[in-house]
Amino acid sequence: MNKLYFSINQFAKITGIGYLIIFITGFFSNFFVLENVIVWDKAEKTVQNLIHNEMLFRFGIIGFVLMVIADLLLAWTLYYLLIKVNKSISLLAALFRIVNAAIFGFALMYLLNVLNILPDAENSNQMGKEIIYAFTGFNNTWLIGLIFFGLHLIILGYLIFKSGYIPKILGVLLFIAGVGYLIDSFAIILLPNYNDYKETFMMIVLLPGIIGELSFTIWLLAKGSKIIID
Repeated sequence: MNKLYFSINQFAKITGIGYLIIFITGFFSNFFVLENVIVWDKAEKTVQNLIHNEMLFRFGIIGFVLMVIADLLLAWTLYYLLIKVNKSISLLAALFRIVNAAIFGFALMYLLNVLNILPDAENSNQMGKEIIYAFTGFNNTWLIGLIFFGLHLIILGYLIFKSGYIPKILGVLLFIAGVGYLIDSFAIILLPNYNDYKETFMMIVLLPGIIGELSFTIWLLAKGSKIIID
């Protein structure tokens, strides 16, 4: 029993740290780097941004790589954190997270391709367009991964709700966040006029996602070391 007690607490701590890494690297790479570099309807401007901020862009890729590593770590720690609830369902949640990490890792190949194109892009409109195509490929591939991530969150939310040793409200928040990811992902695929409602769908994803995952992270870091299983 003591072995289980200490194992659960250790996994909770590692999970909290892993989530914190994902929050930091994800915010930096996606919102600080990509959002400030890419101008979707202006290939030339995007190329100039990349040339002037090439090292920042490279650090952004490193940040995404750290995200993938942290995701794989969380697939492992969350499995053991919730294995006592239901081993099979916990394994399914872990597998969905691993699939998401694998797809996202593949998506990073598009960003590496941008670095390959960049030296020839400054004086070539066609190469500038190729860079935009590469960023589009990155987003589209990531989109598929987020479907699996949404499924992971739904299952994770269920397991947390049923656990008895993690607050049920965290399970509810993560479940809602997972549904939000699925709604947004399928809306992108199914709605030709998605851009007309983009801000609404982004709120559906961001609000539950940030509130749910951040609350879970804070709880793991603050209370995870005190988990006791009856």
